[in-house]
Amino acid sequence: MSISFKELKAKILSKEIDTVLVSLSDMQGRLVGKRVTGKAFLDYVHKETHFCNYLYTVDFDMYTVPGFKSSSWDTGYGDMTVIPDQNTIKILPWLEKTALILGDAFEHDGVTPLNYSTREILKQAILKANKMGFEPMIGSELEFFLFKQTYEEIYENNYKNLKETSWYIEDYMIFQTSKEENFNQELRNSLMDSGVYVECTKGEAAPGQQEINVVYTDALNMADNHILIKNAVKEIAYKNNRAASFMAKYNKDVCGSSCHIHNSLFSSKSKKNIFYDSKDSLGMSKIFKSYVAGQILFLRDLSIFLAPNVNSYKRFQEGSFAPTTAAWGLDNRTAGFRLAGHGNSIRIECRVPGADVNPYLAFSSLILAGLYGIENNLKLEDPLKGNIYKNKKAKIVPGTLREAIEIAKKSKLLPKIFLPDVLEHYIHSAQWEQSEYDKSVNDWEHKRYFERG
Repeated sequence: MSISFKELKAKILSKEIDTVLVSLSDMQGRLVGKRVTGKAFLDYVHKETHFCNYLYTVDFDMYTVPGFKSSSWDTGYGDMTVIPDQNTIKILPWLEKTALILGDAFEHDGVTPLNYSTREILKQAILKANKMGFEPMIGSELEFFLFKQTYEEIYENNYKNLKETSWYIEDYMIFQTSKEENFNQELRNSLMDSGVYVECTKGEAAPGQQEINVVYTDALNMADNHILIKNAVKEIAYKNNRAASFMAKYNKDVCGSSCHIHNSLFSSKSKKNIFYDSKDSLGMSKIFKSYVAGQILFLRDLSIFLAPNVNSYKRFQEGSFAPTTAAWGLDNRTAGFRLAGHGNSIRIECRVPGADVNPYLAFSSLILAGLYGIENNLKLEDPLKGNIYKNKKAKIVPGTLREAIEIAKKSKLLPKIFLPDVLEHYIHSAQWEQSEYDKSVNDWEHKRYFERG
């Protein structure tokens, strides 16, 4: 739960809070914004503030990417208006006297929403679901690697000789995670104190790999929590002279880091899970089956939203717990979609995204694809069984960002769920990311060609 504006005002006036982070998510799913004094926030910033509109046209290096229609040197890189959402106020215990509020991005007029801003895209997907009588509910699981070095040390060593916090696979291992508990306990407790309902942390399937699970909530709140969790992990790691990485595949020899998205639809009226049907042999309602069928139909086309970076695709390896197919199975972790839970907790888990995903874009993609399935009464094929990595019937997920871009550009499905401007914007962003990678010279090339080429 977030605190109210009235509660925040009292904390600012009592000097308990002196800084408010006014933030939003950029295209990459990072928190960007300003540190505002408590007085300025109360006087006027709580109503609106302004950010440069280039924030939705830059890459990971904050380079101004050419070719966007929305913002460029030709348009002068003007301001966008950011209106803080008072439903998102949180106290951040790991930062001294600091609160956070997330905002929505508008054109300079402060009236017209930026239709390509990530939070707005998700809000529109939720609005569509609401009009159909549904409330999308989501829980995202995040995996990351924890390292003994600081970010500065890792940078100075050119990201080589990384030292994970353990030297063996620590999945579910209590003793090993006890060694890391000074970090994980602070993470859990700090997030709980900020209003994020944490279920647990645990070791994962590689040395130094961690997972944090939070209790599901409505889709917008979950996306807001998701970007806060990632920021908290990095900031608390930094405080503890550690570094954390959410790269989808940081090391070719170990499992990648995932973002498993558990999603369901509740009735807007009854507030109950409409995916459950006690009369069905699998407990799945007709709506649920069509919802999953829609997600499976769209999966390959949605790859630029579910796996947005070059590195994302290196995670899709057989036998790695990362899926390689657009298929579903019954509690089967070799499938791209896993039927999870039972009774009123029944849901579908999308296992495709890595930890590098932008939650707003991933959630909206899955919701809209599922709603398309419901609207068109799509039929769900029987679940695949056994080791789906070996199943030749299943459609394969794209193997590279380049392939995903080409699929998106030619897609007949994506225009059915996304505005043309939104599609053009994010395809262009993906093309830029691919082109930057194509120009790079890496260690593999040095080792292979420097002397022997």
